[in-house]
Amino acid sequence: MSERAVLAPRAWRPMALLSRNAVLAALVLLILLNIAITPHFVSWETLNVNLTQVTTIIIVAIGMTMVIATGGIDLSVGALMAIAGALAPLIFEGKLFAIPSPMIGVALAYVLPVLAAGAFGWFNGLLVTRYRIQPIIATLVLFIAGRGIGQVMTNGNLQPFRNPPFQMIAMGHIAHVPVQVILMLLIGGAAAWAVRRTVFGRRILAIGGNERAARLAGIPVDRTKRLVYVISGLCSGLAGLIVVAINSSSDANTNGMGMELDAIAAVAVGGTPLMGGRALIVGTILGALIIQIVRYMLLANGVPDSAAMVVKAGLIVLAVALQFQGRRA
Repeated sequence: MSERAVLAPRAWRPMALLSRNAVLAALVLLILLNIAITPHFVSWETLNVNLTQVTTIIIVAIGMTMVIATGGIDLSVGALMAIAGALAPLIFEGKLFAIPSPMIGVALAYVLPVLAAGAFGWFNGLLVTRYRIQPIIATLVLFIAGRGIGQVMTNGNLQPFRNPPFQMIAMGHIAHVPVQVILMLLIGGAAAWAVRRTVFGRRILAIGGNERAARLAGIPVDRTKRLVYVISGLCSGLAGLIVVAINSSSDANTNGMGMELDAIAAVAVGGTPLMGGRALIVGTILGALIIQIVRYMLLANGVPDSAAMVVKAGLIVLAVALQFQGRRA
């Protein structure tokens, strides 16, 4: 009997088929359900609201996916958003150092906070690789201290501002498409390509699949792990800039609050195993969209936001259950 004949029955097993396509099927069903029960769901306004609300979650979740694919976790993403968001207004308003022109200040406010968040991500990776601290503990350090750093930079105060050139990152449009959505698509496309088509992506999956075997194969495990934490930090920094640009203010007390849970939920619902070894970037994007649409549906139909949190937890349990059944099928 040929190999194809042996494998064909397994490919058609219902649970395996459901596991492979559950995320997309769930998203389609949610959209159809909302068309039926949610007022004004099919409108540009609704599309714009959902896209702009989910963009930062997707950007952070993409970095989280790459970290989880190595068998790690990053609890510091929300705190790094707070740091980047606190740093940007200090730069373009000239409170940290003199700037030669407003446009240079805006350019530096785009670049330096994101690089700072990436540097903190490198610190996370250093704790994980050099000092062999478990990722959940290593990133817990900045989860606790990072928001405090942002609060110290701003004296714990809200920083209101009005700077249209800087706020283009969140409020601008190119061909009627929000700039933040374009950035999210570029980051998602680059990450999906890197995971599937590059040596770096194969190293990530090999480390998450079997780190000991990866080391024996000569893969630079520590360097690759540090790099994925840097990428997670960079994504968090960019998301932090988008949030403060939308709000026209920077508040280190609230910027990124709970983002680590939203990002992990998007990764889990999207089908990436939390034990590592796979990185489904498209699945993460779909998972974030599912969570956002569920939340919007509940709010639009008069259900309180607290119920959305319960539903989000249920989605995670369902996603993990489907992954388990898919492996058994």
